[in-house]
Order: sequence, then structure tokens, then C-alpha cells
Amino acid sequence: MVPGNGLFYPILGFASFVVFIYMSFGGIKFSFSEEGPELGFVERNGTQFVLDGKAFYVNGWNSYWLMVQSVDGYSRSKVREMLKTGAKMGLTVCRTWAFNDGDYNALQTSPGHFDEQAFKALDYVIAEAKQHGIRLLLSLVNNLQAYGGKSQYVKWAWQEGVGLSSSNDSFFFDPSIRSYFKNYIKTILTRKNTITGIEYRNDPTIFGWELINEPRCMSDPSADTLQGWIDEMSTFVKLIDKNHLLTVGLEGFYGPNDPKSSTVNPELWASRLGSDFIRNSKISNIDFASVHIYPDHWFHEQVFEDQLKFVSKWMLSHIEDGDKVLKKPVLFSEYGLSEKNENFSLSDREKMHRTVLDIIYKSAKKNRSGAGALVWQFLVGGMNEFSDEYGMVPWESSSTPSVFIEQSCRLAKAKGWTQLDVSFKQRC
Repeated sequence: MVPGNGLFYPILGFASFVVFIYMSFGGIKFSFSEEGPELGFVERNGTQFVLDGKAFYVNGWNSYWLMVQSVDGYSRSKVREMLKTGAKMGLTVCRTWAFNDGDYNALQTSPGHFDEQAFKALDYVIAEAKQHGIRLLLSLVNNLQAYGGKSQYVKWAWQEGVGLSSSNDSFFFDPSIRSYFKNYIKTILTRKNTITGIEYRNDPTIFGWELINEPRCMSDPSADTLQGWIDEMSTFVKLIDKNHLLTVGLEGFYGPNDPKSSTVNPELWASRLGSDFIRNSKISNIDFASVHIYPDHWFHEQVFEDQLKFVSKWMLSHIEDGDKVLKKPVLFSEYGLSEKNENFSLSDREKMHRTVLDIIYKSAKKNRSGAGALVWQFLVGGMNEFSDEYGMVPWESSSTPSVFIEQSCRLAKAKGWTQLDVSFKQRC
């Protein structure tokens, strides 16, 4: 009996240990893949986004940093906290980077070579977003240098001796670089999520793809070069992924031959950047137009009240384009007011935000093409290194969340409830 009891307790202890390990770690995949809410794909019907057969108007935000904060396990709690906070405010879409080219913790370390730990970080972001009922608009490359951007692709081509030019704009016309980027697109779209087991192209958690953040090709002000690139890349995306919506990532500036370039653009320089809102957005494989709103950066000298007037004029002009010319939804995918402005106040920032959100609400009430807005940008506490002059931690000010909760509530009441946070209705 004594030897038997001596053997029994170690076995029982080992069995308990195995159960503990499974419940602690094996259950992680179970909770993501089998207990997460079922989401449908967001589609387009004419000038509106559609979800489950009903018009879907977006109230959302930008947190570009989700993937880079998910590479290391100790910082993943920030991602979870941000997505949970967004859901508590009734927000439905978050725009974030699905790129990090050649930078610290890079996803793509060199053309066609990927870091699996960084890829698993993106897997985590998508899986965690699903848990909170948040959809993701994923951007595929940066026009700017942050996190690599088009300049990193040009450096790679130059280093390998195949680059046609050292100009950053060669990203748009160099055949070798176009091949690099197509390979990147294919790798991202066909990635099988290691947590959910779902390929990205088949995952409805993804709201849509954005080809490039704020594209400019100043070496060709006619916008012909950028037009050709968008046409080629959008066709390539749609060959691989027919489930998701696709946008360019434009700032919304009218091209040099558009009459609105002199009446609506902020200043003359805006028509010389090598982009053309109407032409670029008209391409058949582009499902919706994207527009940014930064009057405090676009005008050298303009008082705040005049900036608000411009915001209204800018938005209504692009909504008119969506209704009558493009016949597509228009998403205002970045907007904000800088805290570096002279005489900046939180009340002015909230007034600017309300101006944007009021126009979206009126568009929704009238079934127009102004399909939503994503504020730039939200963070959680202790993230100063990721912040900028527009960054906000929602709950640090009681008034900031209320602006967005109010918008979520009135859109839900007007168009139907899409939020999966059951506590959200109580806030309305």
C-alpha cells in the first residue's frame, strides 16, 4: 500500500499539471477560434457600406501601433485594452498598419522575407479585434518613411542593383519594386492566422484593405503615374481576395485638371502632389474613396472658426462626389486637431470632432455616401513614444469619450445596432 500511494500522488500531481497547462495555454486558441463572435463581411451597395443586408455607417478610430505593440507579449495588454475601449465607446472600425518594412521588429525584413514573430503579432491583432467585435482597415504600405514606407522598397532595389532610380517615387514605376510589393500583398492576403486558422483574405474581421497611406508622386503632378500603379495593384488584390473592400488611402486632394482644385483644395500646392481624388477613386477595383481632414496643417494662417468652415466645405464636396460622380462610399479615414496649434484647447478639438461627426450623421440620415469617419488617433496610458500632436487617451478626459459614444448611439438608433458589446446600449 505504501509503494502504491507513493506512485499515486506523483501521477495525480503530473495529471493536474497537464490540466493546468492546457487550461492556461491550450485554451487560448480555443477561446479565440471557437468562442469569438461571428462576424459578417462588410460589403458595398452603391454609395453605402452594407452589413447583413443593412446600411452600415462607420464611427471608428486610428491606432496605427497595434501590430508593433503585439510583437512582445508584455505589451499585448495595451492592444487588448485599446480594442476593449473602442468597443465600450460603440466604435466599429479601427484603422491600423499591416506593414513594418525593414524597421525595428520589422514584419518584412527584406523583399520576400518575413519575421514570423512579427507576423504572429498581426495574427494576434486580428484575433483580438474579433473578440471585441471590432473590424480592421489594414494599410499595406506607407508613403511616408515611418515603418519603412516606399523609401525602404527603393533602398532595397538600389542595394540589390536592380533599381531604376534612387527617387522615392520610383516605388510607383520601377518594375522590380512593383514586383516586391505584389509579393508582399500576396503574402499578407494569403497568410493563415496561427490563432484562428483563417486566411486573412477569408476573415470578415478585416473591414478592408488600404493600398497605401497618403500616396503622393510629386515627380508626376499629372497623377498619371499614380493612376497606373493603383490600377495595377488594385487588380492584383482583387485577383487574390474577392471578399474584402479596397481603398487607395488618398488624402482627398483634387488633381490639376479638376475644377475643384481651385475652389475646394486648401491651397494651390495640393493639386501638384501627383494624386487626383476623382480619377484615382474612379478605378473600378476601388470600392470606396478615402479622405483625410487636417486643416490646421494645410493652411499656414487661418483662425479656428475658418478651419471649421473649411472642414464642412471639404466634407460636403467629397460626399457630393461620392453621390454623383464616383457613386461609391466615402470614408474620412483620418481627421484631427493638433495640440500644437496656437491657443489650442480641448474644447476646440471636440468642436472640430463634432463638426465631422455631425456631417456623417446627417449623411447617414439621408442615406448619402458620407459613410463614416475614423479619428486620428487613440492610445492607452503610458504610450508617449507612440503619440503625436493628435494623440488622445480617451478616458483621460470625461468629455472625449462622450463625443464618440454619442455618435455611436445616434448612428445605431438611425441605422441599427451592430455593436457586439452588450453593455454599449446602456450608454445610450
